[in-house]
Amino acid sequence: MSRILGIDPGQRRIGLAIAEAGLGIASPLTTLPRGSSIVDDAAAIARVCRDRNVVELVIGLPLHAGGDEGSMAAAARAWGEEIGTLTGLPVTMRDERLTSYAAEQRLGPMPRGRSGGPPTRSQRNAYRARVDREAASIILQDELDARRATSSVTDARAGSR
Repeated sequence: MSRILGIDPGQRRIGLAIAEAGLGIASPLTTLPRGSSIVDDAAAIARVCRDRNVVELVIGLPLHAGGDEGSMAAAARAWGEEIGTLTGLPVTMRDERLTSYAAEQRLGPMPRGRSGGPPTRSQRNAYRARVDREAASIILQDELDARRATSSVTDARAGSR
């Protein structure tokens, strides 16, 4: 079965989520470290795509709160286009506003360290990686829900003719 890969690109990590193309339920998959170049990022993503029969990429687009694009969105759009070119897969950009916040709300607070102290570096890194995967899942689910809503409206219009 073909799948869609959701991607939350960050400065240090790339969160990934996956969904069956026909089912429309996104699940967190894994977190990749950012490579030293976009070619490295694309190679890592392409490996996941080959292993999982991915046919499309949905990449988070960091818009400003008002919905306009700034320099981060432009960089994400350029990164996404290059990833699409290098992997040979179609790319859809999806608004990612507040996805990291929503992911943190789903996961709950960062675990405390030993004896209730501050979390260790490895605990912080593991938590941030989980947030990135969860954010990718939210991005992908938002896209799938939007497609389902558009499909329902199209089907309703066709049925009323």
